Amino acid sequence: MQYLSTRGFSPQVDSAQAVLTGLAPDGGLYLPAQMPEFSWTDCVKADVLNMAEMILSAFLPDIPNMQTLVSKAYTGKFDTPELTPTVPVGDFHVLELFRGPTSAFKDVALSMLPQLMTAAKTAKGETKDILILTATSGDTGKAALEGFRDVDGIRVCVFYPHGGVSQVQRRQMVSQEGSNVAVCGIYGNFDDAQTGVKEIFTAFEEKQLPFRLSSANSMNIGRLVPQITYYFKAYRDLLDKKVISLGDEVNFSVPTGNFGDILAGYLAKLLGLPVGRLLCASNANNVLTDFILTGCYDRRRPLHKTASPSMDILVSSNLERLLALLCGDSATVAQWMQQLSTQGYYQIPRQLLEKIQKQFWAGCCTDEEGADAIARVWSRYGYLCDTHTASGWAVAEDYVNQTRDRRPMVVLSTASPYKFPAAVLSAIGEQAAGDEFAQMEQLHGATGVKIPKNLSNLRQKPELHQTVIEKDAMCTFVLSLKKEN
Repeated sequence: MQYLSTRGFSPQVDSAQAVLTGLAPDGGLYLPAQMPEFSWTDCVKADVLNMAEMILSAFLPDIPNMQTLVSKAYTGKFDTPELTPTVPVGDFHVLELFRGPTSAFKDVALSMLPQLMTAAKTAKGETKDILILTATSGDTGKAALEGFRDVDGIRVCVFYPHGGVSQVQRRQMVSQEGSNVAVCGIYGNFDDAQTGVKEIFTAFEEKQLPFRLSSANSMNIGRLVPQITYYFKAYRDLLDKKVISLGDEVNFSVPTGNFGDILAGYLAKLLGLPVGRLLCASNANNVLTDFILTGCYDRRRPLHKTASPSMDILVSSNLERLLALLCGDSATVAQWMQQLSTQGYYQIPRQLLEKIQKQFWAGCCTDEEGADAIARVWSRYGYLCDTHTASGWAVAEDYVNQTRDRRPMVVLSTASPYKFPAAVLSAIGEQAAGDEFAQMEQLHGATGVKIPKNLSNLRQKPELHQTVIEKDAMCTFVLSLKKEN
């Protein structure tokens, strides 16, 4: 299968090369030249591992032995063989994406990506080591570090915004063991880290390095495609519970920062899955909400630090893929991205906006509104959700109240509440005390909800990565990794 850059200035590559490269040389993101043929009805009849195999094989046919890769990626690594269970909560259903090794939704993709990367490396005869560069707003970093830890022929370097992630998220990253991992904080925000990673790709494009650069962010198509699976899994769960019949449409509310998670839902719809409306749920950094309402993407605004830090993003990379899919004109997409980079905004035409609004609905949620949602869901239904999931829940409620749409609603739960214990404690009426590790114990005592094993022992782990640099020094830091080889 051939892949094209969203910006149209890079040559076509096959699916294995797209996974290896991550970001296209022209700065664009890879998309298949055409959507694969696919039987969604066969897929929803399969178990979750076979679902993953079918979806990955359809999008990445140049990577062999997919069944074996899927088994290696997931077997024994999640709390449940279901991987991502769907549970009824009140009038909605919650898709629990935090049952993996780092208690965040990124585990579904980043357990799979190392398998795809190593297999693609072999398929393409690549002899250089691969350096995975990743910017994180909190969860991607740890999931990438854990997924690629001690994988032969691959190194991984994670940049995170110093002071812009929770204490638990930071400790997960800086305590990471492994002979091939590097973690570095930057004085800046996530957008600075993501821009820096993209600039490193461009800076090194023509230089001869002892390694090949790639990415574990959802810029990499190998990170994005595995996320399609849990939309099919949620649909199958609703079928099994007799909530729906085959062919009925289901709405999904998705806490959204970089637009990758919700784009996976749109790709599921393009494969034929009966997805109704995709709700783009933002926090106070509501650049996506404004875009879907007005067609103007404008990052010229302050970045707010919120209780849902993984969504503290003003430049949502994967939106570029949606524009390319719906616009069909790579030159125009490239022009918009250039305008966003140089002027801080772009405006799409009304006709394209109407196409987007037919598929997507958008809303945003302040910290106070998120806390109210956490308290409401806990007091009414005895279900404890984190701050990001609360945004998805609140926006889902707003959507139903405004539209009276009664199709089944699935809210994606993207992280364990124990990753943000202070905010969750405060929301349910408890006074948080001590550091975040003491707060986890306090939250457990107040609710009885089990602390994930991977988080319960974080306090005892030493900090192995303490470097913090200026955002302009990221390229120099990567070159220092070269010298260590």
